[in-house]
Amino acid sequence: MVAGKVGPAALLPYLRRHRGTLAVVAGLSLLAAGASLAQPVLVRDLLDAVAAGRPTGGTVALLVSLLLTGAALGGIRDYLLQRTAEGVVLTTRRRLARHLLRLPIAEYDRRRTGDLLSRVGADTTLLRAVVTSGLLELVTGVVMVAGATIAMALLDPVLLVVAAGGLAVGMTVALVVSRRVRGLSEQAQARLGEMTSAVERAISAVRTIRAGGAEEREARAVTRSAEQAYAAGMRVARLETVIGPVAAAATQGAFLLVLAVGGARVAAGAISVGDLVAFILFLFFLVLPLGQALHAYTRLQTGLGALQRIEEVLNLPSETAADVPAGTGSTRADADAVTFEDVTFAYPGGSPVLRGVSFSVPRGSRVALVGPSGAGKSTLLALIERFYEVTGGAVRVDGADVRQLPRDALRRRLGYVEQEAPVLAGTLRDNLLLTAPDADEARLRRALAEVNLEALATRTPDGLDVQVGEGGVMLSGGERQRLAIARSLLAESPILLLDEPTSNLDARNEAALREAIAAAATRRTLIVVAHRLSTVVDSDLIVVLEAGRVVAAGTHDKLLAGSPLYRELATHQLLVPDP
Repeated sequence: MVAGKVGPAALLPYLRRHRGTLAVVAGLSLLAAGASLAQPVLVRDLLDAVAAGRPTGGTVALLVSLLLTGAALGGIRDYLLQRTAEGVVLTTRRRLARHLLRLPIAEYDRRRTGDLLSRVGADTTLLRAVVTSGLLELVTGVVMVAGATIAMALLDPVLLVVAAGGLAVGMTVALVVSRRVRGLSEQAQARLGEMTSAVERAISAVRTIRAGGAEEREARAVTRSAEQAYAAGMRVARLETVIGPVAAAATQGAFLLVLAVGGARVAAGAISVGDLVAFILFLFFLVLPLGQALHAYTRLQTGLGALQRIEEVLNLPSETAADVPAGTGSTRADADAVTFEDVTFAYPGGSPVLRGVSFSVPRGSRVALVGPSGAGKSTLLALIERFYEVTGGAVRVDGADVRQLPRDALRRRLGYVEQEAPVLAGTLRDNLLLTAPDADEARLRRALAEVNLEALATRTPDGLDVQVGEGGVMLSGGERQRLAIARSLLAESPILLLDEPTSNLDARNEAALREAIAAAATRRTLIVVAHRLSTVVDSDLIVVLEAGRVVAAGTHDKLLAGSPLYRELATHQLLVPDP
């Protein structure tokens, strides 16, 4: 978490790479402000020339030139500022996306996906308004206010005091109210993130929701989140609504006072009509940027609320933040492929899942992990991949403690197929190239053939470019499982981790996949988590787990004779006759 609230200085890293463009924008703003501030003086000279009967052509031409020049400078400035704002948003989204993909797995387990998506989408969008409105209006406003104030002081100090008194009260109240916008805006963004999470949850499970007739219940849940986001947004809106009328009342009051006092001073001969008109124009140039600056301050507070949420994610340590320096671990060619040495593990805030687990996986062997649900089988694979770190003991790959190996080097040695076998939206080719971006067509088709999926590339004219749908929805469960295995085979990793590879297969495809796994085992070390023992009876070693402990290990025949738990599992799956 970010310590405390972020201040305006936190925006500087986001603007640093655009400092050249911002310098040009500042220069253009100064020139445009100068052109604007010169106009009241020319208007006064024009009125005085008309009153005195002097020629006015040159003054009119200069005034028109300043108007056109100011408009052109403003247009160029606004384009550069919009481009800079889009660049800031793009840079922030890139940075967030890279960081999100490198967070520890535990962060995804305890955070809602929709909230993370909201930070990449809605929160970064608010930074655009900070750059385009907030920063520009604040900087330009300072120049305009300073210039107008000096000119007004030169024209008539008495009227300046009158105008300042009328504006001071209203602006002070508006500033005090604006300071509260940031906290409420941060709350509104948080509610928006919760609403996005609710929508993401409903859409991702839409088939289950439809089948269960739960559309109305889920719609109500999304509606509640939307109403909370609406309420939070309305709190911000009500606060911002106070700012506008207060500022408007102060402005109108200042103009009325200036007109009243200025009219009296013209009547008394203290100033000319031209001076009064010029003063009112300068007052306009003072009031307009003050209002813009107040609006910019409010935008800035809203943007800082969004930036707080962005920084919260960016300040989360990455997966590799606590790693030892790369290369401190060394592998050995004569060591077992994987070794668990008295491993204990508990998920953050939970009770132990693994308790003193020890076993070895010889290089080139096929080892199965079996046991009841919740025994810790999938957790063992997660520890090999270093998705989580062991609480005690050590996991070794090729003789080296995985904590001493660079994660990228470790994972290049590991192929991993998780239980849900996710398929990415896109084409069949996109999914296969995920682990082997340089693979040619022939190699991709060989991988499909190994897992009995070659028909996917031939059943439509699109071939490997056939769409698989969001989450692989256009594939069957078994096809998704086998496609995930084909991806891992393409990576050609020496160690292959399979978590329930046959859970969604029918008997025919299960047999085909068993053949593919057997073929892969001739070139790799396989560690297979399985509930269906029929897929692992021919393993070199079967490790039986219960309640986070290894309770038996051996071949299928040995375990049938010596492990009551394994025999019970086998009996329930009709692999042995019921005694």
